[in-house]
Amino acid sequence: MAGRTVKKDDKTKTWYFVLTCGKKENGQPRQFKKRGFKTKQEAQKAMLELEQSLTMGTYIQPNKILYKEYLLNQFLEDKMTKVKKQTLNTYRWIVEQHIIPTIGYVELTKLNPMMIQGLYNKLTKEQTLSDENIQKVHTLINDSLKKAERWGLIARNPAALVDRPKAVKKEITVWNVEEVRRFLKCAKKGGRYYIAFLLALTTGMRQGEILGLRWKDVDFESGCVRITQTLSSDGKELLPYTKTKSGSRTIDLPEETIIALKEHWLFIRREKEAKVYKDLDLVVCTELGTPTHKSNIRRVFKAIIKKADVPKIRFHDMRHTHATLLLLQGVNPKIVSERLGHADVRITLDTYSHLLPSMQKETALKFGKLLFEEDSED
Repeated sequence: MAGRTVKKDDKTKTWYFVLTCGKKENGQPRQFKKRGFKTKQEAQKAMLELEQSLTMGTYIQPNKILYKEYLLNQFLEDKMTKVKKQTLNTYRWIVEQHIIPTIGYVELTKLNPMMIQGLYNKLTKEQTLSDENIQKVHTLINDSLKKAERWGLIARNPAALVDRPKAVKKEITVWNVEEVRRFLKCAKKGGRYYIAFLLALTTGMRQGEILGLRWKDVDFESGCVRITQTLSSDGKELLPYTKTKSGSRTIDLPEETIIALKEHWLFIRREKEAKVYKDLDLVVCTELGTPTHKSNIRRVFKAIIKKADVPKIRFHDMRHTHATLLLLQGVNPKIVSERLGHADVRITLDTYSHLLPSMQKETALKFGKLLFEEDSED
């Protein structure tokens, strides 16, 4: 039997309630008291909601855990056993740099949809993160609060009431054939990283895959490379390739790339003989044989772009350039997908959907010539 009392505090001029419901472990009545309501109706409503949650078994004992403490000490600790180190580092970066500063100091039980939506609005307005990364922020918040709900730390997940932020698909910037040739001509004069740029443009490999490529994964006889490991985003670890089943793959090379690799192998062999060398069998490496940091590649890349007088693009856009040039040549999207290491050809088609209209037109013209060219000659 529940005992309910709603009264006004003459000192503060606010209302409070006292609810007696159930018993403690020692057999004494279990009593709940809450103050600070502006009206009697507000106090009565809160008391009835509390009583209902107690009856239904959905009541969560109030706690003072900050969202920050829960994310760092429980949620991310739990993730350590479930995701790769590189993925965990990305999660930690998002949490520490973009979630905690805005809502990390709110008590876990006091987080609400408006606060979470406010964070998304702030990130979108500041434009410090891409649309895709803001979506990752939402995924992390939703995942963490879903787990907090399962663990009984909150009554319900407030992120479930917030819409996933939209990502506006940005137009891909790529080079045409002439721009590729100009860039490679300048890059060849630029030294040791020419091979990295050549591999990016002629294979579509990701930057981490290029920087993690070993000589034992280069098959000169068959003219191909095998993708078996990648360099971590911080440049400190060489990791077995487990991005997707299709990520670990074999890519056939143009004859020119095979020749360039042979020349680069001779260059690396001379470096090994000339000084103290840490031999990790890497194709792209420093003078001492250690992994190349991405910032060094990026710096050289920007300098060559300026010298070659070609449009500014990111290193990753050379991968897009490779795929675009293949598709414009009429190469089957399934083959392009396999070279890129996409898990599904639909990813390839979605990424390069902007090319489809021109490809359709070209296909129609070729098909017309195939059927009617002979008739026109008669």
